[in-house]
Parts: sequence; structure tokens; C-alpha cells
Amino acid sequence: TCFIRYEIDPFGKAAFEEYARNWGQAIPRCGADLIGYYAPHEGSATTAYAAYNIESLAAYEAYRARLAADPTGKANYEFAKRERFILKEDRMFLKLASGPHAKLVLP
Repeated sequence: TCFIRYEIDPFGKAAFEEYARNWGQAIPRCGADLIGYYAPHEGSATTAYAAYNIESLAAYEAYRARLAADPTGKANYEFAKRERFILKEDRMFLKLASGPHAKLVLP
């Protein structure tokens, strides 16, 4: 699973949310299982996250090439570059260590 931590301009939250919605269309189309993008809500006004599942490094590299060629992906990269609401981006790959999980029990 790829986790991305963003540091965003606190006045760029709306732009980040537009960026996230755009990726919500392009990422699944290009082959990754998008878990979601998360914008600041309460607490920090500058920290945002994204997460998606991808099978392997080889699959990730092929996915990134498709994303860069995708019209929505290309436009979104340019949007972020032009608007400069992303100040920093850190990407890491983690594996699930807690599974299998028990079934959710609601009170």
C-alpha cells in the first residue's frame, strides 16, 4: 500500500480537494486501487494524506507511466504545479501487519 503525506498551503485546501477529486477519477482508471485522499478537517490545517493499493514495484512503475499519459493525470500534475498548493510530498510503501481483522461489532 502506498501512503502519501502532503504538506499543503493552509490557504490551498480547496485546491487540494479539487486535486484529490481529479485523482479519484484517474488513479483507478490507471490501475491502482485507490483507498482515498484525505484533506485537513480538524487539527492540522496543512497535513493531508492519500493511500492506494498496488501489487508490486513493477506494477507501480507501469501504473505511474499510465498516470502520466492519462489526460486527467497530466492535467492534474499541471494544476498542482501551476497552483503550488502542495509544499511537500512524502511517499512510502507499507504492508498490512494486523490482518486478518475480526468482524466489526457495533454496540
